[in-house]
Amino acid sequence: MPDKKEDAKVVEKKPDAKKVKTLSTVGKRKKAVARAHLREGKGVVRINKKALSTIMPELLRMKISEPFMIAGNEITGTIDITVNVIGGGINSQTEAARQAIARGLVEWVKNKKELRQKFITYDRSLLVYDPRRTEPHKCSRSSKGARRKRQLSKR
Repeated sequence: MPDKKEDAKVVEKKPDAKKVKTLSTVGKRKKAVARAHLREGKGVVRINKKALSTIMPELLRMKISEPFMIAGNEITGTIDITVNVIGGGINSQTEAARQAIARGLVEWVKNKKELRQKFITYDRSLLVYDPRRTEPHKCSRSSKGARRKRQLSKR
């Protein structure tokens, strides 16, 4: 019977490759949910697999890039950001994406309190969810709206 030690294969472990720092954050607005993934890189920003520079209309692109302007190029130039957004309309998706990016930048930097204070001073919705939601429809005439009642007639 062969010896078990002879049958066992020796597996050499390769030294670990350089570990890349990664971070994931979430942003929400109404029905839109954005998941941002940050990692060390060259400053590339993609939203739903599209480069930030190709996002149209321009107003929405500017709204998404606000956290970068506030944080500064020394922070954002070394991070690759990939954002996946689902649900909601285009404005809600834009606000969810900028919230996810802003939260990620705050977690990424070393002096979090300073950047967090800058974001809150500029616009609190960059870091905090908006709690407002649409009211559930009631059973009577629910297709017309949540609080819709039949119009009264005096005759």
